[in-house]
Amino acid sequence: MDINKNANLSMLCDYYELTMGNGYFVQGMQDRITYFDIFFRSVPDNGGFAIAAGLEQAIEYVQQLHFDEDDIAYLRSRKMFDEGFLQYLRGFRFTGDIWAVPEGTPIFPREPIMTVRAPAIQAQLVETFLLLTLNHQSLIATKANRVVRAARFWNSAPAGHRASMQRLMAHAPLTSAAARARPVR
Repeated sequence: MDINKNANLSMLCDYYELTMGNGYFVQGMQDRITYFDIFFRSVPDNGGFAIAAGLEQAIEYVQQLHFDEDDIAYLRSRKMFDEGFLQYLRGFRFTGDIWAVPEGTPIFPREPIMTVRAPAIQAQLVETFLLLTLNHQSLIATKANRVVRAARFWNSAPAGHRASMQRLMAHAPLTSAAARARPVR
């Protein structure tokens, strides 16, 4: 996955995560190991389960996370951050551990999709991006799964002809209609 090799996504965290990280630093808690789980509370369409997705993008983000000089200068200009914390961010790298279910796995409400174990500041700073990525990507994968399963149900003529046409438009696989299996020109 190539989000954009030149993009620095570090500032996509919530501002409160930076202020909390500053608080952890000032209180000497930056190395305290913390854990958090990512899960969802309910399936949006009462479909019983969702499909886990977004792990690749989430891990790439964590591996590339850093704060450049522009980020540090901006945060310094806010006059809310301890200089020691800004120096800490200058050398920031995620050193924690992440456990997650494999992409494409059916997942259920209130069960962990991902667990993060990391020093407090590191865990705090990755939280928002991980939540956004896993939630959004899983929502898309779940919808695609529902569409493909629904299309299988309608895979008989003449409804099958129409369903296979919709699957082609959605780039979804699975058709028994030979004429619809060919790429559209």
